[in-house]
Amino acid sequence: MTLQEIQSLIDQHLQTEGFSHFGVAALERPFSMSFYNEWLKEGLHGDMKYLAEHAGIKENPQSKWPRAHSALVFAIPYFPHPQPQEASPPLSSARISLYAQGMDYHFWFKDKMNRLCSALKEIFPDEEFLAFTDSSPILERDLARRAGLGWVGKNTCVIHPKKGSLFFIGEIYTSLNLKTEIEPLPDFCGKCQKCIDICPTGALLEPRKMDARKCISYLTIESREVPEESLRSQIGDWFFGCDLCQTTCPWNEKVFKGQLNTETVLSLSEDQEADLKEDLRYILTASGKQLSRDFLGTPLARAGSFGLKRNALIVIANRKISALQEEVRTLQAHPKLGELATWTLEQLKA
Repeated sequence: MTLQEIQSLIDQHLQTEGFSHFGVAALERPFSMSFYNEWLKEGLHGDMKYLAEHAGIKENPQSKWPRAHSALVFAIPYFPHPQPQEASPPLSSARISLYAQGMDYHFWFKDKMNRLCSALKEIFPDEEFLAFTDSSPILERDLARRAGLGWVGKNTCVIHPKKGSLFFIGEIYTSLNLKTEIEPLPDFCGKCQKCIDICPTGALLEPRKMDARKCISYLTIESREVPEESLRSQIGDWFFGCDLCQTTCPWNEKVFKGQLNTETVLSLSEDQEADLKEDLRYILTASGKQLSRDFLGTPLARAGSFGLKRNALIVIANRKISALQEEVRTLQAHPKLGELATWTLEQLKA
């Protein structure tokens, strides 16, 4: 079977599974490996130690998957979200990143690719097909660029001129040695630096170089600590993640035509403010078990009880939600959140 025939087979699955575009890439040393190693050396990955631990596999995939020769790289848009939450947790107005407004893509996206793996395995029973998302040690943006899914923008995201950047990336590693003539797309960012200018914390140090330790998504999702005081007010009302460096991108504006919000703090109606207050009251008063149960299978589960309560305190402070002072006060005795609760109360009095 030729590459064209494989592409035809995959094309049959694209619409059914919701893939927007895909490409093929040889599993060679990543374009960006030297930059990535330097980024790690500078400590810009924060406490995400696994990124350094897996660097060798990212540079040489065959060290872990000896038969892997090629990668099929797929994209699925997440706006609007293709997998709405099966059971809606009681959050209606908390500001959540667009990718997280549905079920966790690590599961359903991988399921889609596994179905394609099964179809390919029927045709090539002696070959290997392994599906991955970004939870595996893969430099997926590098692969996506190599496969023609887009260029890496100044906001560090993969951008396609007709698809924007609001899409998940997944891969199927295969033992098939697929020869491809795909040329990486040119960099169309030009002189624009709207993403750099809008970042509230200055996390984008320069084009394509992010200090994760300042990124709101890192601070509200990956970090297991309370942000330093100088960053707290800059987080604004982001409860989980941040989209600003993408929603401000002219390529996304072109694709989504005014549907994306670039406010650093949302303008809410009176009813929405009331809903947000109840959302945050629930987060502060719910037990860890209740939060785990309510957010099971969603991206918000990654922050855990500590992270969700931490984020709620910061939003309460920055939006001056004084009606929740009593709920905040109950956390002053918390071993990890006590200082933040006290700071939140000070902000409410300011």
